[in-house]
Amino acid sequence: MLIRCFRLKRIYCKVLLLLTVLATVCLLLYLRSKLPNSPVPSRLVSKENYPFEQKLLAWESKIIKGLGDEGEPAFLDGEDAIEGEKALKKYALNTVLSDRMPLDRKLRDPRNRKCKDLKYSPTIKASVIVIFYNELMSVILRTVWSVILQTPSHLLQEIILVDDCSTDENLKGLLDHYIATRLQNYNINVIRLKHRLGLIRARLQGAREATGDVLIFLDAHCEATKDWIEPLLSRIEEDHTAVLVPIIDVIEANNMGYSTNGDSSFQVGGFSWSGHFTWIDIQDENDKNKVTPIKSPTMAGGLFAINRNFFWDIGSYDEQMDGWGGENLEMSFRIWQCGGRLETVPCSRVGHIFRDFHPYSFPDDKDTHGINTARLAHVWMDDYKRLFFMHQPALENNPIVGDLTHRKQLRQKLRCQTFKWYLDNVYPEKFVPDENVSAYGQARTEFDMCLDDLQLPDDKVGPLGLYQCHQFLAVSQYFSLSRRGELRKENFCAEVFNKRDVQLTECHGHKREQYWILYKNGTVYNPATRKCLSSDGVEMGKGVKVERCRGGVFQRWVFTHVNATALPG
Repeated sequence: MLIRCFRLKRIYCKVLLLLTVLATVCLLLYLRSKLPNSPVPSRLVSKENYPFEQKLLAWESKIIKGLGDEGEPAFLDGEDAIEGEKALKKYALNTVLSDRMPLDRKLRDPRNRKCKDLKYSPTIKASVIVIFYNELMSVILRTVWSVILQTPSHLLQEIILVDDCSTDENLKGLLDHYIATRLQNYNINVIRLKHRLGLIRARLQGAREATGDVLIFLDAHCEATKDWIEPLLSRIEEDHTAVLVPIIDVIEANNMGYSTNGDSSFQVGGFSWSGHFTWIDIQDENDKNKVTPIKSPTMAGGLFAINRNFFWDIGSYDEQMDGWGGENLEMSFRIWQCGGRLETVPCSRVGHIFRDFHPYSFPDDKDTHGINTARLAHVWMDDYKRLFFMHQPALENNPIVGDLTHRKQLRQKLRCQTFKWYLDNVYPEKFVPDENVSAYGQARTEFDMCLDDLQLPDDKVGPLGLYQCHQFLAVSQYFSLSRRGELRKENFCAEVFNKRDVQLTECHGHKREQYWILYKNGTVYNPATRKCLSSDGVEMGKGVKVERCRGGVFQRWVFTHVNATALPG
């Protein structure tokens, strides 16, 4: 009886072992069907990685095939739509929609038709460097997939992902598992920083690891399009001092639609004296219809390509800059002043998600943009730094800006040009508030009231206001009367609306609408309406107006600085 029981146990064990083997084989076959790139590595079923695989499979099962193809706006229904709206308000991005959209979605070719006739044959390779901090994983992976799918393999040395010490757990084991299983055939290197360094230093870490001939920096929320890399590499192979930016198209944060201003319309980079990057129209009419590289005074900084050796030779980044902000203008000025060129390449186009606000915090809660820009002003802007520090007076002699010795030595070593040279040769269109003007400074009435922008944001239109004069020359009360007759604040000019109200609106160069004459007696006359600028009856904090010219104290304005010889009698 005992022998019979023993034999039954042996048979039971064999059956159990056979069932276990069959179950393992079935699991492997199932996993292989879910991973199209290559056979599933045996480590996928290990105790350590299996939970990641289950999570990825569940995530991938919710992706909707064809959603957002050709860059079309996409929309969800039901609960997903409701959750997507909540996410948009919290993260400035419809994260639900991004997770439902294929990571390898197809995009239409947004290039100018003329680009398709150009042939490129670069022989150099690029290292694509992407920095991320708590970015949505699907957005990062869509960036990676777009680079892989739109870049010929012989031109791509590697993709380097630098994790700036993210706290999101999905960006650790789960991301690593995705790369190891879905992207194992590609050279992708993930660098994980132990402490948050900020964009500038994180990019330097990526650049130090790069081995390609060219460094291409991308934000972690981009999508490359057809033939995006060939014109960049070809131009750098032709001139190793050329630093290039693609046309940056908009990926809408709410519906992931790929949006352009047409295949031939684009802008280049400028800057404001407050130290911010701006978009400006191409100034040279002969350049407006070109598809070859076009001069750009500055770059936005998120997306650009540079020869790796030139990157280091010209000073890489200022390592004492913290966090984010200002590094793009610093590099732009340095490239131009120290022997390089900065160009926009119309035949290279990359989509970029533009958010309404930053969904994550910055370390130490410091004004890194202001501090970093103060550093570049001291090093690169010479006497013109006066115009930046008018916006940031507290930073002019503040030790928080840090030691500048090394960067000043770099400028001497490279024998760089002056900022005056930059303005004259690279950006002659840039308005300088206290040069080539008839008057500038405060425009004061006899009642100690001054013209004031009333804190009008840079991208808005609003009244030219009246406010009590400050005891110092505050930027809100700094106005110039240009030689062209514009009463302006940098890029905004006074213009009469409804034949009475005076608004600050974007300067457009149409002489009649924005033309003013300052007479020696202090009258500011608008020929278009045949009226004079007046403070009569205007309350503090309200907009000034134009009225019939009759002289008197309400129509008399005294500027801080006046070139009397340039004024009519």
